[in-house]
Amino acid sequence: MGLEGAGAASYFSAFGECLSVPEFVFVFRSRRPPGNPVNAMLSFGYQILWNHLLCLIEIQGLDPYQACLHQTSERHAALASDLIEEFRAPIIDSLVLWLINSKVMDATLDFVYRNSGCFLNDSGRAKFLHAFLRRMEEEIQTDSGEKQPRWDLFVQQVKAYKQFVYNPQVLYKPYRSH
Repeated sequence: MGLEGAGAASYFSAFGECLSVPEFVFVFRSRRPPGNPVNAMLSFGYQILWNHLLCLIEIQGLDPYQACLHQTSERHAALASDLIEEFRAPIIDSLVLWLINSKVMDATLDFVYRNSGCFLNDSGRAKFLHAFLRRMEEEIQTDSGEKQPRWDLFVQQVKAYKQFVYNPQVLYKPYRSH
């Protein structure tokens, strides 16, 4: 296991300890397919972010298949995978913890098991998306002291990456939550 894999294993081990509802058990990250409700929510949330970032990358005229962190491929928009990394924990992981610990999600009523995996059902997706949209519309304070909805962070970061691509002297600064 490489450094990234070891870091992820350690992070997700600690992530499971943050859950306070016994019906939601999380031992390790599983995907394709997600193995339990926690992994189902993480995968669903990451896919929403990835798709949104891919759209913004294309709007900015960047090649989504050319990336820095993830292997370039004709079949995978690796740049979206690069740019999602800085948003996983502060947006999706924190939302999943809140949905579980606030008892918004029900481990039996909001999920369906099929094809060796666990997925959000219609009610689960509706609850998740409602909470996700509310979170993304919340205003946060930027480094410059201005307030903006979380949605704007994505546009800001894709534009910053584009500026870095065309002018490498302007270093890319990843998003950090405050």
